[in-house]
Amino acid sequence: MAEMMRQVHALMDEYRLKCLWYMRKDYYPETPIAAQRVLEAIERHGDMAAFKKAATIRQWLSRNSSVPSAG
Repeated sequence: MAEMMRQVHALMDEYRLKCLWYMRKDYYPETPIAAQRVLEAIERHGDMAAFKKAATIRQWLSRNSSVPSAG
């Protein structure tokens, strides 16, 4: 999980100005749920490359999260 969070942080650095302009410059998510929100924002506000990168990480986080599913 730590490696995935590092990937989220790196993706944030790559797309912070383009997609996450409204977040504090020093903000990085610390939980999988917060990371999911950030990745969704990158998907929503970014280009196709950003969407694909964020979606890949978000899917991995979803599969490997310890958060219980609703189903």
